[in-house]
Amino acid sequence: MRNLHDYKVAPPDYVTLKGRHGTVEPYVPDLHLHKLWDGLGGMGINPLLLYFVQDDFGGIDDFGRWLKEVKNNGWLTHIFRSNITGEILGMASFMRADPSNGVVEIGGVAHGAGMKRSPLSTEVHYLLAKHVFEVLGYRRYEWKCDNKNEPSKTTAVRYGFSFEGVFRQHMISKQRNRDTAWFSMLDNEWPTLKAAFEDWLSPDNFGAEGRQLRRLEDIRAELSGQSSQKA
Repeated sequence: MRNLHDYKVAPPDYVTLKGRHGTVEPYVPDLHLHKLWDGLGGMGINPLLLYFVQDDFGGIDDFGRWLKEVKNNGWLTHIFRSNITGEILGMASFMRADPSNGVVEIGGVAHGAGMKRSPLSTEVHYLLAKHVFEVLGYRRYEWKCDNKNEPSKTTAVRYGFSFEGVFRQHMISKQRNRDTAWFSMLDNEWPTLKAAFEDWLSPDNFGAEGRQLRRLEDIRAELSGQSSQKA
């Protein structure tokens, strides 16, 4: 068992993380608001953010005000930029940080249409997790979502978050009950998760048309099996 007597980490801060396909950047309203709005589909943002707790946006001004409000509540919002086109295609926020226990959540995750079935979406979440565990030194990285949000739950499991259960009647969202599904990664799981991410992101894992040759889940299962055999 790890001795945590002297364990101490700092709160997360804004960070820029560059990969081969995409870059994670701090959200700056004057620079990013309009491009982020467009990347998330303009007024199509409301169906995209169906399971977010805030009311539907009436336009970009509402969206900008909401981003300001969540910043005041401690969210550190970052945007996802394509290295190929320069377009802003999505966002996510470090939130509910608990440095005394080494815990932080990645939330407010929104992937625009340009991120669907793209290596960029996997890469930016690999970069964020790597930063949390290897730079910040955190022990636990969380992902939470409305229990009705099947795409989010599927994505969490694909990235390697473990399902931990459902908090029933956790909150009221858009004037209805929300049960919240909880997922996490732990620091002692990260070496295997990292290796799987890097194997999947390798250019060797993609064919001539850019299609994956091996699924991330299959790579991770193989690596987990190898670790079990060594143990």
